[in-house]
This record gives sequence, structure tokens and C-alpha cells, in this order.
Amino acid sequence: MRLTQFTDFGLRALMRLAGAPDRAFATAELAREFGISRHHLAKVVARLASAGLVRTRRGGGGGLSLARPAETITLGEVVRLLEADQALVECFATTGGGCTLLPDCRLKGRLARAEIAFLAELDRSTLADCAWKPRAA
Repeated sequence: MRLTQFTDFGLRALMRLAGAPDRAFATAELAREFGISRHHLAKVVARLASAGLVRTRRGGGGGLSLARPAETITLGEVVRLLEADQALVECFATTGGGCTLLPDCRLKGRLARAEIAFLAELDRSTLADCAWKPRAA
């Protein structure tokens, strides 16, 4: 299974926030730290904020921080949120995609079970387990 860049950016940001729970980070600071687009990270942060995973504050002393303790946020929850509009394969799309093998496909059920197992494994770990702090320079 391959996660989107959107999810990758979200996981990195959340891991960083979990590694320093007592401070707020500017989106630009995180983008610079990870060498990623600030614009794309801002979109990810907006999704995380609307889901209640991060808290954002504007202005001096503002930034983003975790809205809940890292121990209460599972990796599975984050991946489900950020991959919500990404079907594993075309036939999993809400439209059914353009699969010509349906309804006789023998792969779809196996892939569905694999996806469930993948997310169940991620549900066993929290952001606290993956908190990231940069090495001292």
C-alpha cells in the first residue's frame, strides 16, 4: 500500500508536534525543517485542524500544536482521515470505477481484507510511539 504525499506530510508534521508538545510551530517552520512545500503543508494542516487533531492560533506566539495528547491519536486514525478520498484501487471508489471484472472479481475482497489489516496494525501505535525530535546540531 502506498500512502499519498498529503498523508506523508501530515504524519511528519504530527510526529514533530508530538516530539515537542509544549510549543507551537509555524507551518513555514515545519515546511523548512522537512524540506517540503509550505503551501501543501498548509492544506494538510487545515484538514488536521478541521478534524480536531491540531489546534491553530494566528499572530505572535501563534502556530500549531496537537489538540489532543499524542497518546490518544492513533496512526490508523490519521491515515484514515488523510486518505479518506483515496481508494486503494479503482473499484473501491464510491463510483465503482471502471473495473470490467466486477461482479466476478476474486481480488477485491482480498485487497479489502489487506487494507483492514494494514489499518488495524496502524491502530496499535500512537503519535506518542512515533514522536520525532531533531538531533541536536
